Amino acid sequence: MKRKARLLVGAAVLVAVIVVGAVAVMSSAKQAAGVSDNGYLTSTATIGEGSLSSQISADGTLQYTTPGGSSYSVIDQAAGTFSRLPRAGEVFSRGEVLYRVSNDPVILLYGNTPVYRSLSEGDRGPDVRELNENLVALGYATSSEVEGDWSYFSAETKAALERLQHHLGEEETGSLTEGQAVFLPGQVRIGTVNATLGTSARPGAAVMQATSNSQQVVVNLDASEQSEVKVGDDVQVTLPDGQTTPGVLSSTGTVLASSSANSSSGSGSSSTTLPLYITLEHPRAAAELDQAPVTVEITTAAVRHALIVPIDALLALSGGYAVETVGADGVHKLVAVSLGTFDDAAGTVQITGDVRAGERIVVPDI
Repeated sequence: MKRKARLLVGAAVLVAVIVVGAVAVMSSAKQAAGVSDNGYLTSTATIGEGSLSSQISADGTLQYTTPGGSSYSVIDQAAGTFSRLPRAGEVFSRGEVLYRVSNDPVILLYGNTPVYRSLSEGDRGPDVRELNENLVALGYATSSEVEGDWSYFSAETKAALERLQHHLGEEETGSLTEGQAVFLPGQVRIGTVNATLGTSARPGAAVMQATSNSQQVVVNLDASEQSEVKVGDDVQVTLPDGQTTPGVLSSTGTVLASSSANSSSGSGSSSTTLPLYITLEHPRAAAELDQAPVTVEITTAAVRHALIVPIDALLALSGGYAVETVGADGVHKLVAVSLGTFDDAAGTVQITGDVRAGERIVVPDI
């Protein structure tokens, strides 16, 4: 990960070192009066006005993941023998059978509270609320039937659960045992399956790992540059076939520490990175890709109606920067300027000062 804007400042200083030696010999009197020949090879450019942006370039991986980057662990609570398991890559939605234990279905329901008890009429709690929300979403109950106290397992909840059990071909008990459902935050895509058909199901064991069914680009940004990016930044993603598609920086993770060993000296070094998660605006553009290497351009700043000059035009003077303007009469003057946003792709920079769009400025021929 390299912050191009920082490199561009370095380029500006390098150019300034080449040029400023000649410029610095101009006396205060000559600066005030102007000079028509500086004695070094130059050409001129025009101060432009328009939009300008700054980007960070990085390598990333396009993959199916979950918000925050970690996968979902599907924890089994049923006892018996695994009689049906999903395949990696299969997608499941609310109310569908994830797997079977001794031919009994274990269904997917949406929620963040894991199964930790059996539920029946009279129970209360966040798990009951999630059950009621699922029964309404699946059409087995109406919101008016559970309105007032979604966290209560009512007679209406029992009747709705019986309708779901009837649809699944199961005994209509009207209660939900621990082993009959798995609660996960949303639609899932199976990643890896840990269990094997015909083996014993052990309550509390992880059966499989899953992710959301949404792709994201994961980028590991040097943690020292985390202040340069923010959620909501626009991103351009270049896919393996060279096509580009837009995205947005949707979330960031927790700073991670990594280490690498120096094989020649035996010493090690460590670094910290900040995971970035980028969501594609047009997911169909990469629907067939998983674990695919991509490159990204994150737009970290953008301005409109900026005065824009080539970076080569900057002169490093004591206390700041300047540009050398050329008047209609050919007279040259140094004008102090402040720097704004750098456009790394175009090699330009925003300036402010006693200058205006359309003025000619000196750039070195190097």
